[in-house]
Amino acid sequence: TDQKRHWPAVKKAWLKFKENKDVYLKKYEGLYCPGCEAFITKKDLVNGECVIHQIKPEIIEEENYFFKLSKYSQKIKKAIEEDVIRIIPESRKHEVLNFIKQGLEDISFSRPRKDLKWGIPVPNDDSQTIYVWTDALLNYISAIDYFEESEDFKKCWPADVHCIGKDILRFHAVFWPAMLLSLGLELPKNIFVHGFITVGGQKMSKSLGNIIDPFELVEKYGTDAVRLFLLREISPTEDGDFTLEKFKIRYNADLANGLGNFAARVLALHYQFSEAKLPKIDKDIDKKIEETRKTVAQKLEEFKFNEALTAIWNLIAFGDGYINQTQVWKILDLKIKIQIVSNLAALLSSIADILSPFLPETSAKISRLKKGEILFPRC
Repeated sequence: TDQKRHWPAVKKAWLKFKENKDVYLKKYEGLYCPGCEAFITKKDLVNGECVIHQIKPEIIEEENYFFKLSKYSQKIKKAIEEDVIRIIPESRKHEVLNFIKQGLEDISFSRPRKDLKWGIPVPNDDSQTIYVWTDALLNYISAIDYFEESEDFKKCWPADVHCIGKDILRFHAVFWPAMLLSLGLELPKNIFVHGFITVGGQKMSKSLGNIIDPFELVEKYGTDAVRLFLLREISPTEDGDFTLEKFKIRYNADLANGLGNFAARVLALHYQFSEAKLPKIDKDIDKKIEETRKTVAQKLEEFKFNEALTAIWNLIAFGDGYINQTQVWKILDLKIKIQIVSNLAALLSSIADILSPFLPETSAKISRLKKGEILFPRC
């Protein structure tokens, strides 16, 4: 809706499409899904309904501008096959390639103004409105000043990652790359495709009354607790299920009894030697920390957030085991005791640092935590 940055950029892009002879007027009759706000084909239907919105599409006949998607079919296919655009997970890559192999048809790029009064008018043709999803995709570049092609635009494009839901994969892996090719712009480097969150095995629905309000969860348990559940409990690329019972089990196991308990144990020991100068940590502890850093970095490259968090919680478990194994409270030799405390302090500090992309508030809080404070009270 930004008429200072977005509208001029969309008009510029449209005129570029036109200049490249990639948009043309055509009379068309097709199946239109109001939920998708797009024309769909019979092969997209199950029992005569849109798979995503579970409604029957309308049959609409009108004259629209069409975009020559078919023109870019082979270029898009090659870019995906060669991972110029890397699609994660691999199964979604195959899904897109199979869609392309069926043959790409040119796609409707506008609607009659009389039927779609809001939106951006087609340049030099006020009788047509640019399709909502067409100008929506262009937000990615209009927001970073594609119109002026400023330094911000040159610095920020191409996108490192498009993070999208599985229901809009074709828009981002087929239609959007074709638009970019027409504009002479670089393609995004990665498209990461996630699934849906169900509740008790059912799709969230107002009619079923099973919608979870994330703001209520955040207010009661904190942002990081919600982030942890979504990132660790749910597969990054598949559908995942949420129930309050599952949330509380994960919260107590990982946060209250796991990280929270370990932090409290380390701080209680560290408090005893707050005035002492702590020695360098043992090499085996340092090696364990670095191994975890490498694993987490690798898992993030692969978009496997749940496995990255598992590696971090393995390090927390290692720290707890180290306390139990050394039985530091029984040791009388002060030098040995201080070395163990130094190792534990380094473990906790490193865990907080590695956790920062996942639980930023918790990471910052650990560095300010005082003896006796509870990081995560049990629920």
